[in-house]
Amino acid sequence: MAESSPTPSASYNYPFAASPDIIRSNQKDAYFQGVLLEQLSSVLRKLYGARFAHTYTSEARTFTELLYLGLTTGIGNRTLGEEYCDIVQVEDDTLRLPPISRRAGYILTTILLPYSLNRILPILRRRVRAKLEANQRKALRKGGAGAKPTTSTRLQAYILANLDTITSPSPLYAVSLAVFYFTGAYYHLGKRLWGLRYIFTRRVEESEQRVGYEVLGVLLVLQMAVQSWLHIQTTLPSSNTQTIANAGALAGGSAVLDHGVEVSLDPNAYSSNNALLFESGGAAGGGSKDNLEKITHTPAITEPRYNLKDDETMQWINGRQQRKCTLCLEELKDPSVTTCGHVFCWTCIGDWCREKPECPLCRQMSLVQHILPLRG
Repeated sequence: MAESSPTPSASYNYPFAASPDIIRSNQKDAYFQGVLLEQLSSVLRKLYGARFAHTYTSEARTFTELLYLGLTTGIGNRTLGEEYCDIVQVEDDTLRLPPISRRAGYILTTILLPYSLNRILPILRRRVRAKLEANQRKALRKGGAGAKPTTSTRLQAYILANLDTITSPSPLYAVSLAVFYFTGAYYHLGKRLWGLRYIFTRRVEESEQRVGYEVLGVLLVLQMAVQSWLHIQTTLPSSNTQTIANAGALAGGSAVLDHGVEVSLDPNAYSSNNALLFESGGAAGGGSKDNLEKITHTPAITEPRYNLKDDETMQWINGRQQRKCTLCLEELKDPSVTTCGHVFCWTCIGDWCREKPECPLCRQMSLVQHILPLRG
């Protein structure tokens, strides 16, 4: 009788990759993507200038991520980080190499979806905020200052006060990351959606230690629990009278712009003011000169108010190099100073801080609302 061939069950099954190897692989990939982004930014600065490179930093980063994953995962190869850690991604249901459909879906979900959300969410928030503010003013005029707020009014006031948090995908990312720390699978939300896991391409000895990150998962869950508890504590004690007072302040005590951004007069209320600063002038916010003229009742000038190309302007700024912006390498236009004391063009430093809230020279934290224009 002929000898039977070995059964398929005798084949060796490689183990799933551990969370430290997955994170190390992602860190390596992030490093190489950063190098690629730096090279692309250098080319853009040489071809179109520093201002163009700073304005389209987000688009350049998205392009480099698509290029990197397209040349590796997209065509069926491993990334440099995956090769470094000896891991390969497979389907979680069949344990086979993923087809092009899953790989493409993962790339689009991981890169283009967050980019699209960053462009769409500001517009959505602005429209929802305008609608809720209009409803609050209508309810206040209809019921008067002494009227008891309804459940719908209180709900709309709550959504209006926490609109940025409600429409943010950050809590979803935090929950997915916490689950990864406990299970060691699906580091990215896109991999969880498309069912992609990692396995080792080498044998793991029994003596080899494979410690997970369960402690980080516990800390992340505690952090979310504390934040939820503090949010509940600050939300529940609000009485009906306080809700009416807030509605009255919304209608008369604060500046509500027609494009849906409320500028609060409370020095501790930064969310609406930040929404104005971040949305009124950029492409994502849809700001325009006509809209700004209508809001401020002030005609918008076409040229900078102060241009240091003229030697008679701001003569106390001495030296040819000191009168140039280090971002656009041109004469300062509407000079503005950060909290650390460095001077740039108003447009240049505004675009920079909207993308990265730090000084381009000393890397000290610099928010848009803290930029001070120079006069005189």
